[in-house]
Amino acid sequence: MANGRETREIKRVRNEVLVALKVIYPAAMQAHALMRSLLVIFPTLEFHHVRRDLHYLQAKGYIGRVTPDSERDSLLTPWRKRWFRLTPVGVELAEACIQDPALEE
Repeated sequence: MANGRETREIKRVRNEVLVALKVIYPAAMQAHALMRSLLVIFPTLEFHHVRRDLHYLQAKGYIGRVTPDSERDSLLTPWRKRWFRLTPVGVELAEACIQDPALEE
């Protein structure tokens, strides 16, 4: 277990994030909207878990942060209001063209 979550659940949440962003690709989605869509599947999910998963996917280069022109300082923007979109590598992963052991079930 990783901080109260099973490895299987972590992988499922990360995969669902990729699927949700693939549906709207090349557009971006705000983290709080992404969280609401995940709550349908994972009703006990908490935002700090989603934040870790978004951070992981961003660090791996599967998703990227989009900074609107209206944001003055992107570091001060709360996580819930940050925008994310799939990168080209993330699209390949979402379409199962490439593999990541940390996301395979």
